[in-house]
Amino acid sequence: MAVDVTARVGTLIFRNPLFLASGFLDESAASMLRAWSNGAGGVVTKSIGSQPRLGHPNPTLVAVRGGYLNAMGLPNPGIDAYVHEVEAAIEGGATVVGSIFGATEQEFADLTGRMDQAGVSAIELNVSCPHAKGVGTDIGCNPKLLESVTRAARGATKKPLWVKLSPNVVSVADMARIAVDAGADVLVCVNTLKSIAIDAETRTPLLGNRVGGFSGPGLKPIALRAVWDVAQAVEVPVVGVGGIMDAKDVVEFLLAGASAVQLGSVLIEKDAPVFAQMAKDLAHWMEARGVARLSDLVGGALPG
Repeated sequence: MAVDVTARVGTLIFRNPLFLASGFLDESAASMLRAWSNGAGGVVTKSIGSQPRLGHPNPTLVAVRGGYLNAMGLPNPGIDAYVHEVEAAIEGGATVVGSIFGATEQEFADLTGRMDQAGVSAIELNVSCPHAKGVGTDIGCNPKLLESVTRAARGATKKPLWVKLSPNVVSVADMARIAVDAGADVLVCVNTLKSIAIDAETRTPLLGNRVGGFSGPGLKPIALRAVWDVAQAVEVPVVGVGGIMDAKDVVEFLLAGASAVQLGSVLIEKDAPVFAQMAKDLAHWMEARGVARLSDLVGGALPG
């Protein structure tokens, strides 16, 4: 039995539902194309700001039970330098979603326009990084700011606008409604969870920034619940991200209402070839259960 693993996310169709998440293998065109050539259905760029940013001091990544803590601090070369990497990745054949962050409405509007001009298929607003002051969750956890920057970005492009939501809120469904009302076409659930790790012997936090964001398998139940809640709260597609380590995890996110997923922490352990392997495993899972199309799984566990 042949199965169809193509994924429809709003108006866009991808060869499979497995995207490279922002922050992994996306510092250059070469690294994004490596993920693409290894079978990713799409690649999301590094989150890019208006100006170069160094990020936080090392250590910026530590392994903990159940996953990883990171506090990168959104390091990036700035849009002027990075836009050439985006264009090269697109010229190399990759389907690219441009991730941006900013502190003001104008920054979001300008960056959205620059990514649009570079030729990306969609723009993802990072309003949920939990370890960078003045951006990220400082915006995504504030209803008024989330509304204003989403609206500003919406006014700067006709391409699909994705908003990456934070789990560090009282109700992710409420924030989802705000983003959609402001013009979001797709919601990405979720970014990392605010966390800390402390070394008992030295009595100091392990990360250079002290606090960071938790990702990996331990985040999966939280991300899955966010997808479940958001899929029932709004009528736009949802992309799931958080702790996805194998094809079974992918299926669970699809059943919870996701149209596609993004892979991040699993790349630390399995690197880029995980895309092809997971796509193959997903197709085998579907074939063994008589599921002909990926779309037949989307929302399959939701009530009603």
